[in-house]
Amino acid sequence: MNILIINAGSSSIKYQLMAMPSELVICTGMVERIGETDTILRYQTDTVTINKVAAIPDHKEGFKTIAELLLDPRQGVIKNTDDIALMGHRVVHGGNSFSKTTAVTQAVKDKIHELSVLAPLHNPHNLEGITIAEEIFESAKQFAVFDTAFHHTIPVMAKKYAIPNELFKKHRIQVYGFHGTSHKYVAEQTIAHLQLKQSKLITIHLGNGCSMTAIKNGKSIDHSMGFAPANGLIMGSRSGDIDHSLIFHMVHTLDYSLAEVNKILTKHSGMLALTGFTDLRDIQKDAENGNTACQLALEMNAYRIKKYIGAYTAVLNGLDAIVFTAGIGENSSVIRKLVCTDMNYLGITLDDKKNTTKSKKLREINTADSKVKVLVVPTDEELEIARQVYSISSDQ
Repeated sequence: MNILIINAGSSSIKYQLMAMPSELVICTGMVERIGETDTILRYQTDTVTINKVAAIPDHKEGFKTIAELLLDPRQGVIKNTDDIALMGHRVVHGGNSFSKTTAVTQAVKDKIHELSVLAPLHNPHNLEGITIAEEIFESAKQFAVFDTAFHHTIPVMAKKYAIPNELFKKHRIQVYGFHGTSHKYVAEQTIAHLQLKQSKLITIHLGNGCSMTAIKNGKSIDHSMGFAPANGLIMGSRSGDIDHSLIFHMVHTLDYSLAEVNKILTKHSGMLALTGFTDLRDIQKDAENGNTACQLALEMNAYRIKKYIGAYTAVLNGLDAIVFTAGIGENSSVIRKLVCTDMNYLGITLDDKKNTTKSKKLREINTADSKVKVLVVPTDEELEIARQVYSISSDQ
């Protein structure tokens, strides 16, 4: 049974075709830097490797390009669209409506659209992927896997805001949490690797969007993002934590409209505002060449992560391991070093040689005498989605 996994981010689309239940990867790829002039297109099978730069202006064009590659007579891996039995779509915000993987219906799509106001950089692209998939792969069953589902275990004392009760009870304004598929996967991999029966972990997902989760015995108990995927860590174009009074100052004193403020905080802030770049590779390169703005941005980014490590270590009342994952977490030895420097009080000591050694595998990068393990665990949201989709489809 072939399952096509679609993982649409705010500026990228990851895709993977997998045979289940063998978990054999038939094809994998990514469309990266969507909307920029140097969009990167990757396509990989056992016999074909494509890495090229193209102009892909939006997610819709990105989805069409992926479908064309899969169906290509010479380089494709399927003869017709009927070769795809199931499709799994990552959806960022499921609110309180979805606590598990769900078959796509019109009602589900309507709810995803309704929740787009809470995840404007993601849910619209997630929904667009589902809509295009229904058009192209007509016979495939479509499933949605929600990032928020993993965080349903967050206790009320951590997910409730100190605002009028009506807003919580009637309007469900609360912490939802995001990147749950990734946090769940790397936590499970870490627990298995360290052979922990009882575990206290902090998982650090760093990409264009960034988040951290406190995980106790495999369950999420706190998370850096909240009602929408906008607060917490400094991100590619999102500010992360700010004093909310800043919003009122910008509106009432500086005469910005609410729409302008929202756009600034979600699309024109973060590392983009600090450096002019959203891609950390560009920022690190300029920092190495003496760009002080880029150097400061890297320090600010790491400082915010450190604050959450301290807070979550207190919440967990101890710490077995911290886990770096996702594009930046897995590949940036610079960020990992900045985060782990001067953390010896918490028992975190980094091995510089292990940290700078490149690898695509799960690995420990702490010193032998470090009380807390420091791991780099490549996330595989696509595999986690495939497992969930296959499991629920088998039950139906």
